[in-house]
Amino acid sequence: MKKLLYILFHRSVFVGLSLIAQVVALMLMVGFFSEHTTGLYWFFIFLSVAAALLIVGSRMEPAYKIAWLLLVLPFPVFGGIFYLLVGGGQIPQRTSRRMKRIAEQSEENLREDFKADDLLTLGEDAAGQARYLEDFAHCPAYTNTETEYFPVGDLVFPRMLEELRKAERYIFLEYFIIQPGVFWDSVLEILEEKAAQGVEVRLIYDDMGCMFTLPRDYNEQMAARGIQCRVFNRFVPVMSLRFNNRDHRKFLIIDGKVGFTGGINLADEYINRRERFGHWKDSAILLEGDAVWSMAVMFLTMWDHCCGWEEEFHHFRPEPAPARPWTGYVQPYTDTPLDREAVGQAVYLNMIGKARKYIYITTPYLVIDVATNTALCNAAKSGVDVRIITPHIPDKRYVFEVTRAHYPPLLEAGVRIYEYTPGFIHAKNFVVDDRFATVGTVNLDYRSLFLHFEDGVWLCEAPCIQDIRRDFEETLRVCQRISLRQRKYFNPIIQLYRNILRIFAPLM
Repeated sequence: MKKLLYILFHRSVFVGLSLIAQVVALMLMVGFFSEHTTGLYWFFIFLSVAAALLIVGSRMEPAYKIAWLLLVLPFPVFGGIFYLLVGGGQIPQRTSRRMKRIAEQSEENLREDFKADDLLTLGEDAAGQARYLEDFAHCPAYTNTETEYFPVGDLVFPRMLEELRKAERYIFLEYFIIQPGVFWDSVLEILEEKAAQGVEVRLIYDDMGCMFTLPRDYNEQMAARGIQCRVFNRFVPVMSLRFNNRDHRKFLIIDGKVGFTGGINLADEYINRRERFGHWKDSAILLEGDAVWSMAVMFLTMWDHCCGWEEEFHHFRPEPAPARPWTGYVQPYTDTPLDREAVGQAVYLNMIGKARKYIYITTPYLVIDVATNTALCNAAKSGVDVRIITPHIPDKRYVFEVTRAHYPPLLEAGVRIYEYTPGFIHAKNFVVDDRFATVGTVNLDYRSLFLHFEDGVWLCEAPCIQDIRRDFEETLRVCQRISLRQRKYFNPIIQLYRNILRIFAPLM
């Protein structure tokens, strides 16, 4: 009974019912006025035509355009209003100004660290990628930064606790999902201890990501424990463009000296203390050295965005890290959906285009746009060994079917696709030719590539690239290779069903 009452009175139930009520009310209102007022009817028709023209002329991906047109055109009276409320329109001027200021802050604080041209000794392919991230994401490339790759959350968990205990000045955390349990409770215990010792502790979490895991007033609970806390994009149950943008980044930054990122959220399935969808395989990367300052600036710009203030970033800059032996180049980067620059997608496409021997990819979702599909197919047709690992046990059945809908053209082009049979693989890794790699939060799906705030670390000639490749090869041993001859996966009826789902995948 307690569990039932908890479910019935959970805030997600109220949010869902509120949104349904708004959609129904809007449809009834539009239908009523359209039937009784000819002028309003033609006004709504005009709005739908205008919405369709906006969609066609927008800079959206083609798949977005198709999905929205299929919603707007069959319902000319209601569709246009719905699109203008939820799916389109311009970024509000206030938000646009604030996001522009974030970019300016990043460049002001990191410009002196730009060094893309130093990579020319490694080839124009390396320098070009670094230059792109410096010029369009304001994210410098660094040397003097040690990197350590973790193939599963089980291994990074104790290391995170170890590094947290060493904090002296500040701890920054930014996560999409936080859920009480062994993982978060262990972290929180140290955060409280450090806050009591005078260490500045700041936490950002995404309200949508924590909709089912944290109470609405959790930020106030954190404040009572001495932890400064901000909620990104507080979810208000009103139809709005604000639905589209979530903070999917994962950062743990300690004193500007040590930083963690990757696919791992602060919940127990990520360290296999709770079983969900079989064995949960995820990855993380630790940075220690100069490049961590860039991650700290990424966090601080988001913090200022959430708080609506500006602070002096230089107060948080650590002393220069001790000189280290050659560590390769390390370039943390971030992607915002509000600057019309798809940084995460560009990083992936650049890596695919520069591959000469192999491209190994792990991704939980393979819901790719035309550009990525074409790049992967062309690489395979050119003789590059392209291999992709996806889950065999899905976390979302709908997305899993859309993922499989993308298999046939890739398989026909020579891409080798494998499914991770022990469970769910959540890692978002690319490794290319033993020279380049990226580990981060960017899924191969529309939301990650175009709508969410994301982050990653691009690596060039870093020692840990070998570890990423070895992890991929070892993971292949417990994967099932997919073939078009497997009729149970690719019979015409199933493919028709998947293709229908695929049409609306960009909106999900």
